[in-house]
Amino acid sequence: MIVAVALVSLGLLPAIASATSPPGQQRGNPRLTEVWEPVPAKVDPGGGSTAPSDAIVLFDGTDLSEWEGRDGDAAWEVKDGAFTVVPRAGTLATRRAFGDVQLHIEWRSPTVITGEGQDRGNSGVFLMGLYEVQVLDSYGSATYSNGQAGSIYKQSMPLVNVTRAPGEWQSFDIVFRAPRFGASGNLEAPATMTVFHNGVLIQDHFEVEGPTVYIGEPEYKAHADKLPLTLQDHGNLVSFRNVWIRELE
Repeated sequence: MIVAVALVSLGLLPAIASATSPPGQQRGNPRLTEVWEPVPAKVDPGGGSTAPSDAIVLFDGTDLSEWEGRDGDAAWEVKDGAFTVVPRAGTLATRRAFGDVQLHIEWRSPTVITGEGQDRGNSGVFLMGLYEVQVLDSYGSATYSNGQAGSIYKQSMPLVNVTRAPGEWQSFDIVFRAPRFGASGNLEAPATMTVFHNGVLIQDHFEVEGPTVYIGEPEYKAHADKLPLTLQDHGNLVSFRNVWIRELE
């Protein structure tokens, strides 16, 4: 007690108390920065082949009722819980239209290896039917870097190549924000994509330069706020499964 009184009289006790306080301790009322409303919606995250509870399941392993082909019903083959490109049957498109989304899709290159480069297990996931994330067997085959698996085709190469061997299932998890156009059709904000390939970040909030083109430079033109998701028929026997999508506010 005598020591404490002496320290107070010398003005040392506050300094000692401060030195023993947690680093960065702040003064004031912490409730001033607490947000209680609104409360985030409760969502079951799912896991494995189970989609989150607020997702739209685009393929549940049994049928292609959520998809359509160029002549109506989807003509790709459904077998053993997956669906596979039927060459020359044409691209598949979702019957529903989407804008900002989180997409999960699993894909598999053919086990029988044929071709090289862009002719090896080629397909594509097209957000809004316009903006492509490349599907390709890039496990042991060389091609241009902005055209390999996980690239935003002809725009952005993946940060790393995490492609698995042909015949092995792999996944894309894509966060896509659609472009914004003004009333006169002018571009106000480009589309953006974040992509995880087999759980690894390969595209980090990339600002998409425009719709995917094979020749020339991409260029935005005003389009609807929501458009179908499409999967490409590039003539290779690429398979897909466990496809679900979450619309983002």
